Amino acid sequence: METFYTKWYSPAIGRDMEIKVYGHHGHPVLFIPCQNGHFFDFENFHMTDVWAPWIDSGECMVFAIDTLDEETYSADYDPYWRIRRHEDWMRYIFDEVVPFIREMTMDRNGWDGVPGVIAFGASLGATHAANLYFRRPDLFDGLLALSGIYTSDYGFPGYMDEVVYQNSPVDYLAGMPADHPYIEQYNQHKAVIVVGQGAWEVPESTFRVKEICEQKGIGVWVDIWGYDVKHDWDWWYKQVAVHVPHVL
Repeated sequence: METFYTKWYSPAIGRDMEIKVYGHHGHPVLFIPCQNGHFFDFENFHMTDVWAPWIDSGECMVFAIDTLDEETYSADYDPYWRIRRHEDWMRYIFDEVVPFIREMTMDRNGWDGVPGVIAFGASLGATHAANLYFRRPDLFDGLLALSGIYTSDYGFPGYMDEVVYQNSPVDYLAGMPADHPYIEQYNQHKAVIVVGQGAWEVPESTFRVKEICEQKGIGVWVDIWGYDVKHDWDWWYKQVAVHVPHVL
């Protein structure tokens, strides 16, 4: 498997940010690690092994980045400033990571058109991936979200302002007008949200996303797994194996 590592000073974050690329050709995938995670989690937790058939065959390239959760979702200072620090990370992805992904992908594939990116993550990584996908369907054309929580209450319990709202898919999707142009874009893309109902899973917000998407006519495959399915890597490996062919 071909890999490539780089880092650059991020104006949005105010420090160097690292990224590692897996693969040589194919559709770009952005991997968001679990809570407080880092780019090397994709490899260290053996997710590379599960994605290897599609990476090695040139069907996709996976771009793994760091989270900023320790300063945002996991921190305990004023939520007003924590959510704005989270927005710094979102700008880093929108304005720095996605252009890097697009440039590298177009170069490796010899494409003239600008590709969309598939957002992928598990646990809080799924929360972030879904937020990226639903907020910017002009940049993200696919989603694979495993065991996420799609309401801001997880990181900002009891607190709401306009910035929290725009990072809480359950809230902004519910408030989206039925004729919003994003809905047409979603329906041209491929999105899968998966959750189990076993130990440590919190499926309620996934159920709510399913309900909202059905009401709005948003095409998302919400796949509910059984009561034996735990919030853990072993199950995420199985879910990736089932759903990657659909999102690619």
